Parts: sequence; C-alpha cells; structure tokens
Amino acid sequence: MQTPKDYEITSEHEVEYFDQPSLHNRSTHHSSKDATNVQFAPGDSDNDDSDNESTNNNQSSSPHGASKFLPQVKNERFRNWLDSFKRAETPNASSSTADENAVENYSMQEFDNDLENKKSNLHIRDDELDYATVNVDSQPVEQQDENAQLKQTIKPRHVIMMSLGTGIGTGLLVGNGTPLAQAGPAPLVIGYGIMGTCLYCIIQACGELAVAYSKVNGSFNTFPSFLVDPGFNFAVAWVYCIQWLCVCPLELVTSSMTIKYWTTKVDPDVFVVIFYVLILLINFFGAKGYAEAEFFFNCCKVMMMIGFFIMAICINTGAAGTDGYIGAKYWNDPGAFRGQTKIERFKGVMDTFVTAAFAFGATEFIALTAAEQSNPRKAIPSAAKKVAYRILLIFLTSIILIGFLVPYNSDQLMGSSSGGNSASPYVLAASLHGVHVVQHFINAVILLSVLSVANSAFYSSSRLLLGLAQVGYAPKWFDYVDRNGRPLRSMLCAAIIAVIAFCATSPKETDVFTWLLAISGLSQIFTWFAICVSHIRFRRGMQVQGRSLGELGFRAQTGVLGSYYAAIMLFLALVAQFWVALVPMNTHTLDAENFFQNYLAMPILLALYVGFKLWRRDFRLFIRAKNIDLISHRIIFDEELLRQEDEEYKEKLRNGPKWKRVVDFWC
Repeated sequence: MQTPKDYEITSEHEVEYFDQPSLHNRSTHHSSKDATNVQFAPGDSDNDDSDNESTNNNQSSSPHGASKFLPQVKNERFRNWLDSFKRAETPNASSSTADENAVENYSMQEFDNDLENKKSNLHIRDDELDYATVNVDSQPVEQQDENAQLKQTIKPRHVIMMSLGTGIGTGLLVGNGTPLAQAGPAPLVIGYGIMGTCLYCIIQACGELAVAYSKVNGSFNTFPSFLVDPGFNFAVAWVYCIQWLCVCPLELVTSSMTIKYWTTKVDPDVFVVIFYVLILLINFFGAKGYAEAEFFFNCCKVMMMIGFFIMAICINTGAAGTDGYIGAKYWNDPGAFRGQTKIERFKGVMDTFVTAAFAFGATEFIALTAAEQSNPRKAIPSAAKKVAYRILLIFLTSIILIGFLVPYNSDQLMGSSSGGNSASPYVLAASLHGVHVVQHFINAVILLSVLSVANSAFYSSSRLLLGLAQVGYAPKWFDYVDRNGRPLRSMLCAAIIAVIAFCATSPKETDVFTWLLAISGLSQIFTWFAICVSHIRFRRGMQVQGRSLGELGFRAQTGVLGSYYAAIMLFLALVAQFWVALVPMNTHTLDAENFFQNYLAMPILLALYVGFKLWRRDFRLFIRAKNIDLISHRIIFDEELLRQEDEEYKEKLRNGPKWKRVVDFWC
C-alpha cells in the first residue's frame, strides 16, 4: 500500500519528511502496542514533556527509585549491546512485514491532525513547507547519524599522524634485512629509487581517475572493470584482498621474530596470542579505538625515525659508538654489491623490487584522500610532492644510512647464511657499534610499528572482503554489517586467516615470512599495474571518442607517458622477479620451491582470471576504446570555469607575498 509521508520538525525553520517505515525503524525500542502510533522527535510534544517530568519526579521522590532505575539502565545497555550485533537496517523498496503492519492502520486524517498540531506549536506556515529539507534516495536518518558520529571520531590529528606514519612498517624496518644480506646496500638504494619514481607516476594517474570517477564505489579496485576488462579487475581485486588478508599474520609472525632479539626462552606463540587478541579488541571497539591506536603507533614511528637519523649520523661520524669514524667503509669492504659477476649484481637489483613495493604499499590511498578534498586540483599535486619527500627522506635516506652502518655479510641479518637472531637492520645499526641502550628502544618501536601495520591490515582486509561481496565478486554471506558498522563475517574470516601466525613456534618461521611477503609484494605490483593500465585506457578512450581533456577536474602532471613508464617498469619488475624466483640469488640452478615461495601470487592471479572468464563466458581481452563508458559515474567539469580558476589562483600568487609562492612550489 502507499504509505503516507510523515514530517519531523527538526528546527524552527526546517522540516524533514520520510517514509513511515523508516520512521518506525527509528522507534524499534518502543513496544509493539506503540508501533502503530506516529513518533515525533523527543521533546516536541507538551504532553511528552509533562509525562517525562512526572516520571522523573516520581523516581526522585521515591527513596528506592534510583535503585530500581539502575538495574533497568544496565539491562537496557546490555540489550543494546546485544542488538548492536544484528544486521544494520538498510533502506529498500520492500520493507519488512512488521514495518508494513506498523503503518497499515495509520490514516491520513490522523497524519494531518498531528501535523497541524506540530505546525501550530512551532508557528510554521504552509508556504514555509516548500523550503523543507527532503531526504530522497539517501541513507536513513539512523545511518546518517552513525556516519556523522564516525567522522567526528577520526579527528584531524589522527589523519595527520596516519599520513606521516604510512610506509614505516615491516617492509622498511624488517624486510630490508634479506635483500641487504643477499644483494648489498647499493641494489637496495637503486631498487627503492626506481620503484619510487614509478610510485610518483602512479599517484598522479590514480588522482586523475579518482577525481573523474569520485562517485564510483571501490575506487582503484573498480576502475579496471569498465576501463580495461571485468576479468582483469576481478583477478586483481581478489589478489589485493588476499594481500591484506596475508599481511596481518605476516605482521604477527614478524612481531614474534622481533621479540627474539630480547629472549628466545619464551615460546613465540605466547606473544602471538597476546598481539592477536589485542588486534581483535582494537577492531572490535570500532573506529575510535582504531584511530587512537594508530595515532599512538604513528607518533612512536615518526619519533623513532627522527631519532634514528640523528643517531646514525653521530655513529657514522664517530660522535657516538666505539668504532670511530666509519664513513663509507662498508661500501668498500665488503662492498656495495654482493656478487662476483655483473649478472649476479644485476640480479641483486632485481631482487629488491618486491621488497620495495611491499614497503611502499598503501601509498596509493593518499591520492584517494586528496581527491576527496574540497579542491582536489591543488590537493593531489601537493600529495604527490609529499610522497616524493617521503621516498627521499624516510626511505632512501634511512636505507643509505643502514648501508653505511651494517655490512651485508653480518651473520645477524635475516637472510644471512648463518641466520643469527634475525634482528632488524635498524637495531643492528646501533648494536654493532657499541650503542647498547638505544637498540632496545628501536626494537620496541619496531614492534609497535609491526602491530600498527597488523592492525591496519586487519581493518582493511575485512572491508575489502565486504566490498567484494557487495559487488558480487565474493559470496553474499560476507555482506553483513552490524548496527555499529562492523563487517562481522568478514572480520571473522580475517581472524581465522590470521591464525597462520601461530606458526611462529615452528623452525620454518622464516619460510612462512618469505611466503607471506612474496604474496603481499607481488599483489602490490599487480594493483599498481592495474591503475596505470586503467589510466592509459581512459586516455585512449577520451582520444578515440573525441572527448576534451579539459573536462577533467585534474590532469596527471606526468601525463599518460608517466603511466606508460610506470607500467613498463612494473612489468619488467615482474619478469625480473620471475628470474630471481626461478634461479635464486648466488646460485646457478633452478629451484622450484624457491620459485613458488617468491612467485605464488602470479599463479593465483592467473587462476582467478581464467576462472572468471570461464564463469562469465566473456573471452575478450580488453574493452575497445570506442566502447569504454566515459559518461556513467564520471564527473564532467566546465573547461572554461577551470581555466578561470587557474588564472585567478595564479594572479593571487603573483600579488601575494613571496613566501606563499615558495610554499606553493615546494608544498
């Protein structure tokens, strides 16, 4: 039946109205007898106020009123806590039977009478109803309030520290030990530098697509579905989800390896249990607990990196430590490259690409965050500059300092021939030179950094799995969100997969670390490659269909050539990793076990791609440029208006103080 519209007086000059079933959903805490009555905002009715006052007076006048009221409050809180695990109510055309019964006996005459009473109480005229705020095709009021509360929970200080601490994790602090031991310091610097230039182009391409398709759900995980090929998108999206599902147990294994620097007497699984439960609790308590934990973790990481730079310079120059001036000693003996031939040294450079990709992981989210700003045409270039500074200062500078302080033939590095205690190269930079106090602080911060990445991975993986279920790429069973906004079933899946971390007590712990790191690193390269190819096909579609680039709200400063460069380098990185995986470092024989340990993500990607093609019976390799949809979901900007904005901004800079031009150039 056609349900009547109900009005809610939200302020003196604003009226909102919505369907009656949504109104009933807001009043589920009332008894079934009251379900057929229209519910207005609390405090709107004089009768309600008088009833509330009389009730409060009765409770306060009775000496036992408070004691009777407290158990009711506790029971109510317990019931609300249990109800929070129920499925979140979503708006749809087919409302539940209870909602239909709730409004079945509500007549239009009763509705008009109640509305007239409300209007007379607030002195609203009929002609003022034309200016009412109407919620059409939007979220229900409950969900809007919940989203608003979530935005208030994550504060600007959280966002700033998250942006500064992104990238300081396992790949940088722990994962660099293996390529340093197998290839030497120079290949690390070269590999990170090449991947850094690719990442700058990827940020630009991702920013252009994010601004043009800001209304598309799923962001860069969705772009290939309509710009390249649905099968390619399905495979890359699933591998990306698998990556973050594997990162959480990877970080837990890393945490147990980090603690081994202090003690090997305690079973590592004891610490894994502690950290596993801690991560579950943080994510269970929602966004507030997650944001506060990340704020604390990132503060520690940033302060540790600043302190490490100061300490490393002091040790290298002889101002601290027991070895005096070091300089570039270890770049000469044992050397900058490991290997006797040029082929072995070249292979060492190729071996660092996956580690660098894993360390740079999740940086692409910076472009998406910038695309959501009020002025993305200025925010994205600024974000790209910050990425460049982070690559130069945090990654390359720290790696160069590590190469100055830690020789690649140290038996304490992960991946060395003797194994040692698998300490982080950042810890060895202090301990090898007689600094015996700082190393413990560095190791403690590394442990916090590992837990920070594990926390973020658990949070991200559950949301990615939920997104796959919502677009039909994963079983619908995972499409479950409770009333507190938690994807419980996806979180359960992520928690079960994280149990892999309990292999920490096994002597094959390092092998498990290598397997999980290979899956994660290659998956990151696949995702970046998909972004570049999507940008190339987007520009090709614009050219073939005769669309002007002036319609774009932001154009990548590196252009389509930057995407070609990044895509080619990423493809070559995959080829090089295939070579290194098949013929390991410092050997000349084929090794099948090492191949699957380091290249497992590629067979998974191919299996998903072929499986999707067979399932959908869609055997085209790509969407032709003339058939690419450049209209749906895309925001088309006014070219003339954008040109005027650019001219006004340049004129403002010319007439402004010089320091503003300097800040605009560098920031």
